[in-house]
Amino acid sequence: MVDSEILEYYEHGLERDRLTAGGRRIEFLRMWDLLERHLPPAPARVLDVGGGAGVYALPLAAAGYEVHLVDPVPLHVEQAIAASRAASARLASITVGDARALKAAEAGVDVVLLLGPLYHLTDRSDRITALREARRVVRPGGLVVAKALSRFYPIFENLAGGRPPSPGEIEDTVRFLADGQYRNPGGDPAGFTTSYFHRPEELTGEIREAGLELRVLVGASGSVKLLPGFAQQLEDAGQRDHVLSVLRLTETEPSIIGMSQNFVAVAQAPAGE
Repeated sequence: MVDSEILEYYEHGLERDRLTAGGRRIEFLRMWDLLERHLPPAPARVLDVGGGAGVYALPLAAAGYEVHLVDPVPLHVEQAIAASRAASARLASITVGDARALKAAEAGVDVVLLLGPLYHLTDRSDRITALREARRVVRPGGLVVAKALSRFYPIFENLAGGRPPSPGEIEDTVRFLADGQYRNPGGDPAGFTTSYFHRPEELTGEIREAGLELRVLVGASGSVKLLPGFAQQLEDAGQRDHVLSVLRLTETEPSIIGMSQNFVAVAQAPAGE
């Protein structure tokens, strides 16, 4: 069962349009670039676990994939259903569900996307369970694409924001760097919600413990959102293409993956099973 704080946060309805404007678009653009390069060709079957209102599921369906969406937030499921009905290519199914207990059949899909669940599963055992569930439902040789949030990026994001430090902030930062646990006791929607922030080696370790084979770990959106005027750069097609090219060139550099706002593991279920 998902923590009540997480459900309350997402019931504000902010997630549907989060990646559609400003500097936040870089997360969608980079994730879409990775999916285009790594996913098998359509009409492969894709299970989008924690797929929200369909930000990736709907474009994948439009590209010819058979996409099934699962999300634990009832509002997201309602939004995805409405968007799917209005789309030219509909999603194959949309259900409320938990990444740790998928209802999908064993070895029934070609790809499992975990682009949201892992960072809201704050216990390592729950993350391993979710990854093992992904391995169970994906076919032998199929892909599992899992995203994590970087433990280091938000520290520098706070500095870039220019906000005066609060009492005890250094002590909080020391603790956060040690355990990666984030909470928002005040419940302010601007302050995100209950989450776990990974080190890159932790994500790769969890992938392997779940019985998956890591193909590549990449820094997705880098730290470019910290640059002055970055949102304006994305509005210019030439500058946007240049940013994407640079991020692609540096995406596998181990020394900078940890400073990417998020990083993504592309893994594979053992083909011999």
